[in-house]
Parts: sequence; C-alpha cells; structure tokens
Amino acid sequence: MSTLQLKDLYDGFRDPDVIKGYQKLIAEDAQKLAHPINIMEVCGGHTHTIMKYGILQLLPENIKFVHGPGCPVCIMPKERIDHAYVLSQQPDVILVTLGDMIKVPGSSGSLQDARAKGADVRFVYSPLDCLKIARENPDKTVIFFAIGFETTTPMSAAFLDTVIKEEIPNILLHLNHVTVPEPMRALISDEACIIDAFLGPSHVSVISGSKIYEEFPRDWGKPVVVSGFEPVDVMQSISMIVKQFIENRCELEVEYHRAVSREGNLKAQAMVEKYFHKVDFRWRGLGDIPQSGLGLREEYDRYNAEKIYDAILPKEEIDDHKLCICGDILKGKATPPQCTIFGTACKPSTPVGSCMVSSEGACAAYYKYGNLL
Repeated sequence: MSTLQLKDLYDGFRDPDVIKGYQKLIAEDAQKLAHPINIMEVCGGHTHTIMKYGILQLLPENIKFVHGPGCPVCIMPKERIDHAYVLSQQPDVILVTLGDMIKVPGSSGSLQDARAKGADVRFVYSPLDCLKIARENPDKTVIFFAIGFETTTPMSAAFLDTVIKEEIPNILLHLNHVTVPEPMRALISDEACIIDAFLGPSHVSVISGSKIYEEFPRDWGKPVVVSGFEPVDVMQSISMIVKQFIENRCELEVEYHRAVSREGNLKAQAMVEKYFHKVDFRWRGLGDIPQSGLGLREEYDRYNAEKIYDAILPKEEIDDHKLCICGDILKGKATPPQCTIFGTACKPSTPVGSCMVSSEGACAAYYKYGNLL
C-alpha cells in the first residue's frame, strides 16, 4: 500500500484536463452573457493563483478580473507601520510580527531598516512563538504587532488567552486586525464601482462562515461565490458566477464546500468576541472604513501597546508616495502595469508601495508572473 503524499491532496485541484474542461464550459456560457462582467477576487491569495496559473489567459474577453483589497499587509497605512517602527526603537523592547510586515516601508523606513539600525525585530509564523521569546527574555517587553483578516485573528485571541492564563507579564499586543465585509461594502457603495460579482475568500470563510456575504446578493445585487485557492477551484467558481448571470440569478454560493460552512468556526468566533471588539480603521488606499477593524476590549488595556505607548506613537495620517498607485489598485480601479514606477523604481527588492512587498500583493504577483501575459 503506497504512502499518502502531500501532493496527492492537491494534484486533482491542479489537473490541466479539468482546468481545460472548465475553460471550454466558461467560453460556451460566456457567449450567452448579456454584457461583460467584472469579477473582484477579494483575497490576495486568489490574485496569485490567477496569475501563477495563467487563468487570465484562459478567459474570454467579456470576463475580467478586478483585484481587491484582501491583502492585510497591502492595506496597512503608513502611520501604522510607523507605530511598529517607533515601538521597535524603544529600549528593552522586542518587536515581533509576521514575515511580510518586515519590508513594508513607512515614512521613516521599514522594520528591516529598524533592525539594521540595531532594533530587535523578529518575525514569526504564529503569535504563539512569542511565548518562547518572552520566556527567554524576561527583562524585555515583547510586543506582537498583529495583522490579518478573520483568518489570523483567532490566533491572536488564542495567544492573548494563553498570556493571561499563564500570567506572562512581559507581552503586549498592537492590534491591526481587519474584517472583509466592510471594505466590500465600501467598494460597491462607490459611484464609480465596476464590480459585478465577488470571488469570496476561502480561508476567511472557514473562520467566519459564508453567512458574512449574504447581504451582497440580497441587498446589493452582487453574486458571491466562495472559492478555494487552487486553480480548479477558481475556474469552477468563475463558471458558477457566469451561470448565475445567464440564468438571471443573484445568490451566495460556496464552491469551497470541503472547508466552508455557513456558520464557520464558532469556537474561534467566540474567542475573538471575548477579547476584541469592532473599531474604525483607516485602510491604505480606501480611507476610513467604519467598524472594519478590531481593537482590544477595555478590560484588557494592560496588554494594549497602543494605549501604553500612546504618548510616543505618531498620530498624523500619511499618504502614499505621489507616484504610487497602490490605492487605486486596492480599489480595483487600476492594474499594476498601469503604474509608472512598476518594475522600475518599485520592485520586490526596493518596494515603494505595500502591494509590491507582500507575497499576496497584486503588484508582487504581476512582477513575478507578469511575463505570462
């Protein structure tokens, strides 16, 4: 009996014959569309799948993709990066965050620059890794700069839960968690909106459940299909969206049935609700979006780095470099090649904008896979 290999779990979702089959089906159905459709893939993970596997080239002319703001590093405004930079410069502080944040430029530089100047900046794959760092450095304050959508928020909540239960005194959090429905709502409220349908994030939906998208077909007339990340998932989801249009339907559907339910992970949701509450958040490129972020509840202020270091943290809002069009890209109003500094002054080794930094950023995807176009 052969041993199950990791690739055995995903090979079927990358099968070229299945992808070609969906290409043919989509092409046939697209001929029945009454008008061209623009599909926004909200999540940066979908953007990379679309680019990596050449999905844009497989679609007929009347189906276009609009790249959305579903990249937590890309939407982080410069002033929040500056918070991390300033905190890293404080004496006896170890600043910890997730990998992509290290290279994002703020107004004074990136965390990578801060580390080069002597700051103790570390990146981890899980906030729980901070526990070991704190125990090994009892004379230092470990600040976890938390980022991410609903996917990673429960990890931060579980991390805080452990810190409290184990009474670890030298850990603080700086929360930058955001949620998906509010920016989707903001985008389709814009008079210049060109979005006809959404490809819903998969991993976010595993936590939150597909229920968070029910308002979009019901109240806004925008179909949503929650899709997995593999190319077969994406092609099937496109086919499902096209069928909705030709059958005159407007519904929420879930392609990613193997992991997504309507209700989501209720235990994770309860953990998040226990420690965090909704707050307003300024998104890079999108501006202030009410109730789109998460903050620590007041009873946990003693773990809140933003409150404890309030006197030294910058408050001024900072816009992007005047040549950077990350804002328009995150709104779906432009594509990376339309930026005058794309691939020249702005590239992964010397990023000007956040969309070029993150592994989920649209600019990074076009830079890495754009030769396929």
